[in-house]
Amino acid sequence: MELTVGAILEGKVKSITNFGAFVTLPDNKTGMVHISEVANAYVSDIRQYLTEGQDVKVMVIGNENGKINLSIKRLEPRPQREGGRSNFRNSGGRREGGSFQNRESSAPRAQQAPVQPAAPKTADQLFEEKLKAFMTESDSKLSSIRAYSENRSRNRRRG
Repeated sequence: MELTVGAILEGKVKSITNFGAFVTLPDNKTGMVHISEVANAYVSDIRQYLTEGQDVKVMVIGNENGKINLSIKRLEPRPQREGGRSNFRNSGGRREGGSFQNRESSAPRAQQAPVQPAAPKTADQLFEEKLKAFMTESDSKLSSIRAYSENRSRNRRRG
């Protein structure tokens, strides 16, 4: 079975890591849902959203070199933005601004009752969320730069 980008499949969560979840797909294939593709809200602990053995509906978003990339959030409706404000990451970032449902329990998604919309966030809470997202992105970029720099230094010493 050829998995094409955009295909929607049913799968079962095989294992969970800090960076994502591995999902068993039809024909005994395995794909991965990166933590950033689990929900439209910022996900700090993937175990608040998924459990091992849980049945999930996923969309194939990439299939290169035998690696199957999956998304759960792309099958969910996008959250509405608050007051039409633009998000500070709207130029190329994947996260959307707005209010999100808070899923505190570790119960599987399908078994959760509808959550009442959270009270509007204070300016301090919004700032803290934006700062946390910025720091996460910044740390990721810095580690990429460090790895590149170390690799380049090693190559210079050899040559």
